[in-house]
Amino acid sequence: MDLSLSDKHRALQDEVRAFIREHGHKSPKLGGGRKRPDQKALDWQKLLVDHGYVARTIPREYGGRGLEPDVLEAAVIAGEFAAAGIYAGLTNQGISMLVPTLLEVGTDEQKRQWVEKTIRGDVIWCQGYSEPGAGSDLASLTTRGVLEGDHFVVNGQKIWTSSAHYADMMFLLCRTEPDKPKHEGISYLLLSMQTPGLEVRPLRTMTGRAEFNEVFFTDVRVPAEQIVLGRGKGWYVANVTLKHERAMIGNAEKMTTRLEQLITLMKARDLLGVAEYRDRLLKLQGEVIAWKAHNLRLLTEAAQGVDSGVKRMIIKYGGTMLGFRLASLAVDALDGSLYALARSVLDFTYLVRITYTTAGMPVTLSAIGSAPATCCYVASGPAAIDGIDAARALYALTRDAQAPAAMQLSRFDFASGNPTVVNAAIEGYGLWTDMDAALDRIFADGFD
Repeated sequence: MDLSLSDKHRALQDEVRAFIREHGHKSPKLGGGRKRPDQKALDWQKLLVDHGYVARTIPREYGGRGLEPDVLEAAVIAGEFAAAGIYAGLTNQGISMLVPTLLEVGTDEQKRQWVEKTIRGDVIWCQGYSEPGAGSDLASLTTRGVLEGDHFVVNGQKIWTSSAHYADMMFLLCRTEPDKPKHEGISYLLLSMQTPGLEVRPLRTMTGRAEFNEVFFTDVRVPAEQIVLGRGKGWYVANVTLKHERAMIGNAEKMTTRLEQLITLMKARDLLGVAEYRDRLLKLQGEVIAWKAHNLRLLTEAAQGVDSGVKRMIIKYGGTMLGFRLASLAVDALDGSLYALARSVLDFTYLVRITYTTAGMPVTLSAIGSAPATCCYVASGPAAIDGIDAARALYALTRDAQAPAAMQLSRFDFASGNPTVVNAAIEGYGLWTDMDAALDRIFADGFD
């Protein structure tokens, strides 16, 4: 894979830099969590589309720039936006998942109706896949679509539907061929969230917030022409969509941006001279470089029409775990100032600082997150505990939703089995569900 820049790519690099100098002040701040884009974000998205920095390879007749796929062009654009800390455009289920699905398997009419509106942010989509009895075994879904005249009549329920409370449209899996084997009986429909008979109920999680939803369908009528690829083809279409979802979650440029932010932060805090911090940073730098190369390989294979197979499938898990490790180091580096910064820019669930001694040596644990399984933790000191211990300590502190502002745990058994005295204080208690968005906001606002 040749990553050297030609004269054409250097000219593009200069063009993007000039665009950022002229228009960068119009960019929305990074982060902010999952919500409907405001007017500033929509205006910025339209500017990026018009200049060809997003939707670059989408045909002109569907609202894009119509250029041939070029892996290095995509890398140059993404790299310049990341280096400048500029918002690279909307990333949501419609733009990142449905649009490439329609371009691959949709009809010309469906492309003309939905692609341009979606890439410009005028139409927001949600994904109707999971059901109470069909999560990991998605093909067992029971939501039915019965063809009556020129409409499918849909009845059933979906769950864990992100963005349904503000989405305009849904791409839905339902069973239209009940007599066929389960994978062959599913169809993929596009429907308006304003359709009569459709009800959205917020699904409040343990964090106290409701970013997911339940969606109920009672005789919801969907025009038959809004089926994608045909009856019984939904399982194939769904996997096309999931292919693009993995790429969205494992975005390499986002990892690169976070790494650059970490380096800046650690320089400002004089942490590069601390062996433990420097070692973690260098390991993460290597991981990010490898992850970026892997994403470029996938882009190359996609442009060549090659099925990447397992190499593509690892993106979701690998990207999630790398993002977690980057966020964990950021929490560690921000340390004591994180509470004040977080308090000023977002809602949070809790920031816990635990100090204890074991074998006569002091250890400090800082943990922040929405649940033991998702917390970002930091342990420092000669006898620092590991992640399992952090999760246990955090659970002990937060298992009661009405946890007091401060509490004393007289004894706490860590993984070693040794009883330890723990003095613990919940320094903040509120609602925080998106650690990554929080860090985006903190870095955008400055951390000095």
